[in-house]
Amino acid sequence: MIAPVLVFFVVFSYFPMVGVYYAFTNYNFDGGLFGSPFVGMQNFKFLYESGALLSLTKNTVLYNLAFIFIGNLLQLICAIFLSELTSKWFKKTAQSIMFLPFFISFVLVGAFVFNLFNTETGVINALLKQFGMQTYDFYMNTEPWKYIIIFFNVWKGLGYGTVIYLAAIMSISDEYHEAAKIDGANIFHRIRYITIPMLIPTFILLILLSLGGILKGQFDLFYQIIGNNGMLYESTDIIDTYVYRSLAVNFDIGMGTAAGLYQSFFGFVLVMTVNWIIKKTREDYALF
Repeated sequence: MIAPVLVFFVVFSYFPMVGVYYAFTNYNFDGGLFGSPFVGMQNFKFLYESGALLSLTKNTVLYNLAFIFIGNLLQLICAIFLSELTSKWFKKTAQSIMFLPFFISFVLVGAFVFNLFNTETGVINALLKQFGMQTYDFYMNTEPWKYIIIFFNVWKGLGYGTVIYLAAIMSISDEYHEAAKIDGANIFHRIRYITIPMLIPTFILLILLSLGGILKGQFDLFYQIIGNNGMLYESTDIIDTYVYRSLAVNFDIGMGTAAGLYQSFFGFVLVMTVNWIIKKTREDYALF
């Protein structure tokens, strides 16, 4: 029964790893994979000396940290609020409304963003004109996009994450809450001393799993919202979008593979390090 799974991972995960060799070549289409000139660490050296690697790593890590911690915190809060609602009809309605954005594609999210923020016909600038105020060119200024991207990522994943935490809350035995009520604990005491401590293992597990992809940004989100607007690359360019441009626009396969390999290696080291720290402090919560 395990054979199909093993075959799947061998074919789609391990065989393609041969392509890692691209990172150490000055790839040309005539020579192919093994016929292109071997350049060793030159691609990595160029990425580092050009400053691109540092900028891409900083943007990718900071965005993902914001996605992970802000997203999980809001999901946890929403799940606790929903679990305490007494009206089943309102709880189901609210949960469905929150979950709906998860099914919206990033193409539509990009369309929403453009129609909100474009200079000529965007909703925000139209309102500014209506009130006699000066319009703001969002697509020429990098500063607002940090918050716009984080907002839409959190908004899109809020419902899905809330369901995970809500399922964990539902698994908490009612006996804890009943005993706390008998002892005179109010709803805030029960949340603080029962619900939140019981959710810590789920919270840590989700954080650990998310950290594994901390250098794998939401390519769909960034590409559909920012596109190829070079004016915004300073604060919105991440490793995934750089790799895409290297392969699809610049046709620099060696450089794109080098960035992708660095991304995977850094993520692996990060997961191993964080798991080791958690194993030393709270062994029961470690992945392995």
